[in-house]
Amino acid sequence: MSLNFLEVKDLDKGFGGLKAINNASFNVRRDEIVGLIGPNGAGKTTLLRMILGILKSDSGTIHFKGKKINGKKTWDIINLGIAGTFQNMRPFRHLPIIANVMVACLCPRAMKRGEWVKRIEAKAMDALEFAGISDMAREKASTLSQGDLKRLEVARAVATEPELLLLDEPFGGLSPAETDLMANSIKRLHKGGRFGRLHSEGPAMIIVEHKLKQLMKIVDRIIVLNYGEIIADGAPEEVAKNKKVIESYLGKGDK
Repeated sequence: MSLNFLEVKDLDKGFGGLKAINNASFNVRRDEIVGLIGPNGAGKTTLLRMILGILKSDSGTIHFKGKKINGKKTWDIINLGIAGTFQNMRPFRHLPIIANVMVACLCPRAMKRGEWVKRIEAKAMDALEFAGISDMAREKASTLSQGDLKRLEVARAVATEPELLLLDEPFGGLSPAETDLMANSIKRLHKGGRFGRLHSEGPAMIIVEHKLKQLMKIVDRIIVLNYGEIIADGAPEEVAKNKKVIESYLGKGDK
């Protein structure tokens, strides 16, 4: 697999005098799930927002499938094949849950790639079933718990048929049983099982998560951010033994 499916090079972002991202460079392969971890305020969400075009970089480049995406609008980046979820969820609260997902199904990319369904409603229902909340499809989004809102965000993102999926704390607000279900769904999606149908390839993923035990089970690689700098990048077992990671993220002396 090519290393330049996603290529981030020398990326910088500052807010006033604070350097949120400092000279960050990494690649994500087409066949990978990559975990992105670090202390609170390390720059993880900022980095995801830059990839999606929500925030503009001060310098550096981001290439997706060989195309530079710096400066592109978020909706253009989504139609290139990148989708994401974030901690601050903004559903259409007064619309039914299924209508929230139908909006995502109407993006040009999803319409073009969704020949396998005849109706937008059917595709939205499949996405909700994948996320585990299809039984609440007709309820208003305002009735959802924090955990179910998280699952709605995942349903909306996967409904756009992404090739790269960015997930910001997908396990946040979920019970242990719900976390296991979400982890299994993420693995199944990555392997090409989408909404009960098999595809040749699932999306590559970057996952920000603080529940490290669950994250380590599903990722191929871990990238660690600290004060906006990448201090480690490697297999989960290697990163867990890295002294810099232990001291700056896990805490000096912790096991």
